[in-house]
Amino acid sequence: MRPPVEVCVFLLSLLAPGVLYAMNNIPALQEPLPILGMGMVVLGSVLLLLLLAVRHKEKVDPLFYVFAEFSFTCMVGLINAFEQDGFISGFMGFYVKMGEPHLSTAYAVMMSYWEGVIHFVLFLTMIQCMFKGKSYRSLGLLWAGSSIAHQIVLIPGVVIGKYGSNIRPAFWRNMPFFLVPFWAASVLFSRPREMPVVTADKVAVEQKKSLLSRPLDLLLSLLLLGAIVFSIFRGFVVLDCPLDICFTYIYQYEPYLKDPVGFPRVTMLVYFFYALPLLAVFIYGLKTPGCSWMLDWTIFCAGALAQTQWCHIGASLHSRTPFTYRVPTDKWWPVITLNVLLAAVPSLLALRCHTNPAYFMKPVPKGQTNNGKKKN
Repeated sequence: MRPPVEVCVFLLSLLAPGVLYAMNNIPALQEPLPILGMGMVVLGSVLLLLLLAVRHKEKVDPLFYVFAEFSFTCMVGLINAFEQDGFISGFMGFYVKMGEPHLSTAYAVMMSYWEGVIHFVLFLTMIQCMFKGKSYRSLGLLWAGSSIAHQIVLIPGVVIGKYGSNIRPAFWRNMPFFLVPFWAASVLFSRPREMPVVTADKVAVEQKKSLLSRPLDLLLSLLLLGAIVFSIFRGFVVLDCPLDICFTYIYQYEPYLKDPVGFPRVTMLVYFFYALPLLAVFIYGLKTPGCSWMLDWTIFCAGALAQTQWCHIGASLHSRTPFTYRVPTDKWWPVITLNVLLAAVPSLLALRCHTNPAYFMKPVPKGQTNNGKKKN
């Protein structure tokens, strides 16, 4: 009797500590080019083992290989987080020194925790759903948003930050991890959405309600508007706006925004140019009935904002961030509250859209019941 595929992936991921420990104790593998080469060999070997693990399956979803391969790297990330925080040693020293020095930063440590816990659990859950014939599309979009946000902050942050002058060959192994989530997201978006069927009468009743008669949606719209204003303000702050309020904020409230590592600056610019328009479109979606795209994009955005805010908040408080750049103790509550709200609002919106999707659906023929399923 073969073990479930998700168990095989989990066990395969547990090989990561042994591989890292061996490489950390073999001097010949601790130079920049051998590190990159061995990294590619290890990932190729993992792919080969995955092919062997599912060779008896008639048809395998191509996203399985993405999720399973990334699961291995999640374990590597978790080991890095544990080592940088002093819980273990002897695994990542060679790689941080000669491969990717930026992995020792507070931002990278928080990113590694997110990958090693949240992404790892998502991967195993999606693989389980995949081989049991269940839909994992929503979980996949949550991961895609998180992963894409992670990469579009990490790679530019390294290049423009203080580690930009010390980029080693191993850094370029991030490029597949940058491109693959975009491909995976396009695959997931193109697949049909599975959701409960709602009667035409109920859809019509919900869509006749104005925003003022839907207090929850009105509150979410106001919170989204607040998130937009906060994102614009911090975008101006990192762009060195000369206004006194910007100067006061960056020096007295959130000095982490001027940390030379580059990640906080890139995060705020990503919010300014990408998240902000999406949040504005969500306000339109809450006001206009029949915007079925809200059911997908709110999940994607929730994953993206949750990941970036986890890293941003954690890094601004972490001991690896120089004391002068950490959030001042007396300003801790207002700064952290605003940042947590920014992470929570897209998640609350996604939850609202999926618990009561009638307002966002196109009308369906009468006679269908709420017990059925439909593809939309």
